[in-house]
Amino acid sequence: MSLDVRLKHRLGDFTLDIEFATAGRVTALFGPSGAGKSSIVAAIAGLWKPRDGRIAVDGRVLTETPRLFVPPERRRVAVVFQDSRLFPHLTVDGNLRFGWRRAGVKASEQDIGWIVSLLGLEALLARRPRELSGGEKARVALGRALLMAPDMLLLDEPLASLDVARRNEILPFLERLARESALPMLYVSHQIEEVARLADEIVVIEQGRVVTQGAVFDVLTDVDTRAGVPPLGAVFEAVVAAHQTDGLTRLAFSGGDLFVPALKRPVGTQLRVRLRAEDLMLALEEPRGISANNVLASTIATIRPVGDHVDVQLLCGQARLVSRITAASAERLALSEGLPVYAVVKSVTVARES
Repeated sequence: MSLDVRLKHRLGDFTLDIEFATAGRVTALFGPSGAGKSSIVAAIAGLWKPRDGRIAVDGRVLTETPRLFVPPERRRVAVVFQDSRLFPHLTVDGNLRFGWRRAGVKASEQDIGWIVSLLGLEALLARRPRELSGGEKARVALGRALLMAPDMLLLDEPLASLDVARRNEILPFLERLARESALPMLYVSHQIEEVARLADEIVVIEQGRVVTQGAVFDVLTDVDTRAGVPPLGAVFEAVVAAHQTDGLTRLAFSGGDLFVPALKRPVGTQLRVRLRAEDLMLALEEPRGISANNVLASTIATIRPVGDHVDVQLLCGQARLVSRITAASAERLALSEGLPVYAVVKSVTVARES
């Protein structure tokens, strides 16, 4: 499924003037509040008509000013907003069925059951919205949108109104949806951790303009692209290679092996791994007698001073890593591009258990 967007429209004190195309399964619109992200979602959903623009989903043109504007109800695009917008007088089941009744092609009872199970809603079906937590409301809103059988799902900062605990509650469900559903999604967020967990591609928006776009694995480890995106450290795919008797699970990736606390995922499962730049220490020689489980042989690709610290981009197999160290440490180690080093990994984050 492809998405092509070109928009030009005056918004307050700046002009929304963007153009991007993506075929990613989960594409993130990332940028600060007020950058124009929600306006882009509203335009794709048909909730407002831009002065100048063209929007097409999988080649089907939805907006082409001034001659064509498909109304929202005919776009086959579902939106999940940050405030859930559930009907207070309906039960969870009633809210879900409202989406189902609006679908052009209605899901079977088996498919409804799959969505209910996917989102962990089985015990909530008889409750009303006032009896739900913020995270539960968000899951119901997501299920209602899925039951509309859309061609594309738009998620407009669906976790922004939730506290950290509720956000961590729903993120695994979104990860599972991204992993198990073929439905293309456009995910709006200004939280880089959410993007790293969910997205395949990222489009970075600032002041109504696209400042960079690319695979999430590349953009989030690019020390040259400032564009409001701090280097995350690393984002890459790994495979569960073995469950060891010492309580660790071995993950294999192109740069070697990573060892993490025992996971319940079967051998062969593909997982997304995330490392924070602050959690990668550098050594000129392979460390011995340390508590860290993971030491990765790497090569320095780029060094970029940023204030009182230095971002060091590393190549480890096909994966790109970023280590953030102090400028004093970089000078003491005499780091240079092309130098072999060892990355000592203090912490590894993988997809949470579902």
